[in-house]
Amino acid sequence: MQKLLQDVHIGDNIQRLRKNRNFSQTDMVTKLQLLGRSMSRANYAHIEQGIRNIYISDLILLKKILNVDYEDFFKGLTPRRS
Repeated sequence: MQKLLQDVHIGDNIQRLRKNRNFSQTDMVTKLQLLGRSMSRANYAHIEQGIRNIYISDLILLKKILNVDYEDFFKGLTPRRS
């Protein structure tokens, strides 16, 4: 399973999209579990905080749950310079 390394923090965008739909972190974890992805609320919170990198498969599920386009996860972000 491949992870997306968060060299640019997308967690704020994930949190914003979640809150726009009035979902709690617990709601998100429950929805992920219903789609077959077991994740604790703490692990989900770490993704939003940028502490934990996100699996590509999780991003696909979040897109489905939040009913957004992939570009919404990256809105307003700029690449880091090396």
